Amino acid sequence: MKMENLIPIPELCILYTVELSFFTNLSEMGLLEIKTIESKEYIDSDAIYEIEKIIRIHKELDVNIAGIDVVLNLLQKIDGLHNELNTLRNRLRLYES
Repeated sequence: MKMENLIPIPELCILYTVELSFFTNLSEMGLLEIKTIESKEYIDSDAIYEIEKIIRIHKELDVNIAGIDVVLNLLQKIDGLHNELNTLRNRLRLYES
């Protein structure tokens, strides 16, 4: 893994004004993968979108870590159902025409 694709967690803590324990708890719940290199913890830059979503849920809705896990699972199910609905609509259009 290239170091340029990794973001140090302390920088994220400052940027998003959250505690280091927040990221540790997310990692323990399996919601975030933390990479440790030379005793420093990093997050892959590809995970920023997901991190920002998690932080918004936590701060704006005042949801704890366990609740965030539930919300993310529900959002994932909604996306899956939305994709299935679109697939079924497309198949129905084939039979209607």
